Formats: sequence, C-alpha cells, structure tokens
Amino acid sequence: MAQNDFSGLDGFDRAILAAMAADGRITVTDLARKVGLSKSPTQARLRRLEAEGFILGYRAILDPIRLGLDHVAFVEVRLTDTREAALAAFNAAVARIPEIEQAHLIAGNFDYLLKVRVQDMPAYRRVLAEKISPLPYISSTSTYVAMQSVKEGDLADVT
Repeated sequence: MAQNDFSGLDGFDRAILAAMAADGRITVTDLARKVGLSKSPTQARLRRLEAEGFILGYRAILDPIRLGLDHVAFVEVRLTDTREAALAAFNAAVARIPEIEQAHLIAGNFDYLLKVRVQDMPAYRRVLAEKISPLPYISSTSTYVAMQSVKEGDLADVT
C-alpha cells in the first residue's frame, strides 16, 4: 500500500483508527465492541494497521504546562543554502535539540518553521543563542511568542 493511500481502508479500519486516536489505551475487547467486530478480527486489523504504518506507536501525552514548559515560541528560519545536503544537515541537527517540539520545511518566504517549548523567556534566549543560531546554514531567524494555545494535537477525523 502506498504511504498516503487511504483507499485500502474500509469503515472498520477508519473506526479503529478514530478510536485509537481518541484512546490509545482502549482494550481490544472494548475496541471490538466500539467498532462492531469480534475481538479476533479487530486484533488482526489493529496489527495490520500497525504493520502498514497507519499507527506509528503508543505514548503518554504529557502536560507541558504541568511540567513547567509553558513558554512557546515559533521561529522562522532562513537558510543560506537549500540544496538537499544542506537540508539534510539542518534536519539532523534540529532532531538533536529537545526543546524543538516541531520542525517544518515551509514553501514560502522562509525555509523552516520551528516550534520551541521551554520554561520561560530567559530559557528561550539561551536555546536560541546556544542551540538554534549555531545550526548549519542558518542565515537569519525571526521569533514569534505564543500568548495562548487555542488548539493543539488532535488528528483530523479519519472516518
């Protein structure tokens, strides 16, 4: 199945994905009941969805505010070089910075948009100066500080 081919998913597969996205700790028995199948076919479908890469894994969702990480900044990054080797070097370096929660290659007036989460403004300034600014091929950055998160984290409806 192609990486982005949803045509092979039927209604049961989509219902399983929606249920798992809502509650990754749901038991197979409860999942089967929720999607309207018996336990064995539900478990087989779940394994197939995992094997085909629709389900990437399971994890606990931590509350960053309770962990003291309530300062979010979005950073526009412009690079001096956007050839494939430069992008690969930048991507690898970004992956090693734990404070960067998300990194996206952008088609627009800048090259990357980074979401950085830290404790406070002094911590952000340290991350910017010591970890982001020295990244390979950086030409310039612009920072936008988030005042409030209105919506985060939910995958769009897959049904």
